[in-house]
This record gives sequence, C-alpha cells and structure tokens, in this order.
Amino acid sequence: MPIATTTTANVPQHVKVVRPKNDDGSPLYPDYMPFYDPLEKVEDIGPFEHHDPGHRADPKLPTLLKTMTKMWDLSPHVGTEIHGVQLSQLDSAGLDELALLTAKRGALVFRDQDFANIGMEAQKNIVRHFGPLHIHGWAPHPVAGSEEHMIIYDHKDDLRVRKQWAGRSPVQWHSDQSAEQQPPGTTFICMLESPSSAGGDTLVSSSVRAFSRLSPRFRKRLEGLTAIHNNDDGVRTELKHGEKAVMRRGICKAEHPVVIVHPVTREKALYVNPVYTKRIVGFDQEESDYLLKFLFDHIARGQDFSCRVRYEAGTVLVWDQRIVHHSQTLDYPVGDRRHGFRLTPLANKPIPAKVERDED
Repeated sequence: MPIATTTTANVPQHVKVVRPKNDDGSPLYPDYMPFYDPLEKVEDIGPFEHHDPGHRADPKLPTLLKTMTKMWDLSPHVGTEIHGVQLSQLDSAGLDELALLTAKRGALVFRDQDFANIGMEAQKNIVRHFGPLHIHGWAPHPVAGSEEHMIIYDHKDDLRVRKQWAGRSPVQWHSDQSAEQQPPGTTFICMLESPSSAGGDTLVSSSVRAFSRLSPRFRKRLEGLTAIHNNDDGVRTELKHGEKAVMRRGICKAEHPVVIVHPVTREKALYVNPVYTKRIVGFDQEESDYLLKFLFDHIARGQDFSCRVRYEAGTVLVWDQRIVHHSQTLDYPVGDRRHGFRLTPLANKPIPAKVERDED
C-alpha cells in the first residue's frame, strides 16, 4: 500500500501560518528603513566603569516573572522562551533580573512584545540600563534617526547583505564587536518583519558549554592565553562599496583572554570567534591557526549546546554576548524582506579565567 505524504503545498492556505506583510509590498516599519551616510563619523566611547545590573538582581526574579504565563527552555544549555512579560513595562528591578537570567541562560526569547512600537528613544532608554550603547562602524541606521540603532535589512531593494556573503557560508558564529576594548554584554534584537513563511532565524550557542566540554587538561592550556581581535575583514568588505562606503571610525583592535569569566555568574566561557579572532598571542602563526581552527570547528559542531530562535511578529531576542556565540541564517528566498534592529550595550573589559589545577 502506498505511503501517504503531505507537503506544505497541499495544506489549505488558511491553515498555514503566514507572517505579516503589507499587501503593496511596502515595509511594515518605514521609519526603520536603512540609511547610509558615507560622510558620517563617530567618536569612540572610550574606557568606562561598568556595573553589571545582574549584581543587583533578586535571584528569585519576582519582578521579571510576575506576569509570566508560560516559560520553557529551548535547549538544556542555552535559550529560554518567555510569554506574558512585556519588556517595555519592566522597572529597574525587573531589568536587573533580566540581566541575571540572561547571564544564566545565555539567551531569552520574548513573544508578543510592543517593543517595536514604543519609539526609538524609549527603546534606547530601556537598553541603556545594561551599558552605554554601541554605534556600529558601518552598518545602517534608521532613516528616521538614532545612530545607536543598527538596522538589520535584507530585501530585493537592498542586497548588501546578500552580496557580502556571496560565495561563502553566511553561517558564521561570532560575538558582536569583540574587537572593542569593552565588548557588548546584554544585547537586544527586535525583529520588525520576517520572511513570509519561514527562515531568517538566529542560531545561538553556549560558549560556557563549549568550554566545559573540553578535557580538563586542554582547558588548562587555554586559560592564561590571550588573542588578538580586530574587525579589518568587515572594514575591507565595506570599502568595496567605493564612494557609497560608510566608515564612521577606523579599525578596532583588542587583545582579550581566550577564556573569560562572567562578572556575575563567574562561569567560564570560551571567548574566540571566527569573525573577529585573528591570532593567539605568543604563538607562531601556524600554531595559532591550528589551535583557532580547532576551537572554531568545536564551536560550529556544538549542535548539542545550541538552539535556534524563530522570529514571529512581536519577537525580541535578548542575549549575553559574553557567554554565547550566534549566527544569522540566509535560508529564505532572495528578495523576501528580513528587517529588524539591534541595540548593543557595551559592558566590562573581559575578565581572564584563572588557570585550573590538574585533574586526575
């Protein structure tokens, strides 16, 4: 007897979930359309003292979870989805608890949020709770203003992202702006418009688990090492746009520990990534390349300590860049619109892990 099969093409249209789109093809959030100004320049924030809000948080999370209706882990080691909590309504105590839970779970997914509709200044006021906001060196801002908003945009009318990844995999695990002297901490992505039916997800992986999965003696060899991070690859890619290239500041370069400690949880995490980490300090180039390739491959293979975040209308992703890696996906049809923004608070200077003692 033949086996019955079902494909989405056979499913009645009223059963399929289709993400919101305007009938005329225009963007849902025109004020957040990307704006590129080749003449724009910005100054570095410079060194600052960072006080992590997670230190102030009540570990029982009474304010954050007061209105929570549903909550579950997306995977054992990273990612939790929360329903019933409006980020825009959290007071200072709730935001402190948000920082703590994000530090513990790596990434939090909030559904049915009004965050996209409260205005740019209100959005920035909330996210500044976690640190001064980073301004990207070349990524677009919204046409309506706010240089701190980094616009995420891919559509047939702006194929910069597609062209950037032409000929290579767009799945690149990284921590944003790790070449900063004080890289980002608790970060927000608000997705404004997603591809019509599926795709455009964010992949998230635990760098805490990536480190702990290594053998004790190998972990000991990594602790105490430092690595050079820089963003020269991104700068070179942007400069290919010629007169239309946006270069608000020069190349960023920093030396960070290979293994860091989170300032609140004190958990150790692997702090290297294939986008920004270039060289292990004190190693010959061949030695450095060999070790970094192993670590990058180890991160990429870590499907058992990762999760996948699917965006629906009203989704906000909050994650702690100090303890997770993430990657985009470009798995949806070329020309479909993916549109969102990121607000990126800078945090502490990475804290080096102390060398472990030998274990039997």
